[in-house]
Amino acid sequence: MPIAFQCPHCGSQTHVDDRFAGQSGPCRNCGATISIPVGPVGATAYPPAPRGSSGSGASVIVIVAIVVGFGGLLVAGVLAALLIPAVSAAREAARRSSCNNHIKQIGLAMQEYADQYKMFPPAYTVDADGKPMHSWRVLLLPYLEEGELYDQYRLDEPWDGPNNSQLSDLMPDVFRCPSDPAGPGSTTTDYAVVNGAGALFDGDKPCPLGAIRDGMSNTLLVVEASGAGIHWMEPRDLDFAQMQCVIDGGAVVGFADGSARSLQSSVPPTVVRGLITRAGDEVNQGGY
Repeated sequence: MPIAFQCPHCGSQTHVDDRFAGQSGPCRNCGATISIPVGPVGATAYPPAPRGSSGSGASVIVIVAIVVGFGGLLVAGVLAALLIPAVSAAREAARRSSCNNHIKQIGLAMQEYADQYKMFPPAYTVDADGKPMHSWRVLLLPYLEEGELYDQYRLDEPWDGPNNSQLSDLMPDVFRCPSDPAGPGSTTTDYAVVNGAGALFDGDKPCPLGAIRDGMSNTLLVVEASGAGIHWMEPRDLDFAQMQCVIDGGAVVGFADGSARSLQSSVPPTVVRGLITRAGDEVNQGGY
């Protein structure tokens, strides 16, 4: 009697002569090896081959994966929101530290100049007609390890003359504050001196060391001047006569003794003015 048989591999149904019961051979439909069962006519030896999952288990796995993934993104977003201000603050602190170091470097270069000449450099040099020619920043180049750049600079022509103009883009990093939004390609300096009658710097007249009667640690030497638009070679600085002597949001300043400190906006204008002058006594009244 024929045996009803369904291939467990391809699911095809057929009838096999009972004399082949218990034997193995290839399925005539898919060629896979099959074993003919022993059983009554019409018996189905194997259940129909599965043709695919119902998908419920896979759906649960996918849903769980989506939920976990979304949760991970949410946590990552929260962490990023918490870390970004901290990272930004750390970067700004590093930039301020670098700015502080630049001020110190300039102050030490000023002191080396003063040790050699017994006076601080003038705010600028002038030509025979009294026209400003060269900035103190150029005069300090040999004391800032920029001797090669100084050797290329010509003192017999103005700062913006034919030769010197070719050096315009070679501003030393020490004259640039890392916090300057203009970026590293800018040629405008972030540091200036206060120039004017009574200040340490007064035009083309250099200040002898003995003229500082307030004491080196109480007399401003160089200050932050971001946004002033002063080219680093330009013989121009902050005009004492036009200053309101108000600290806006805090600033790093250098003193004649080579130190660098931060002045806060709470420092009174009278104290700031006393720090600028060579012999002001306001500094002794309020402190800073």
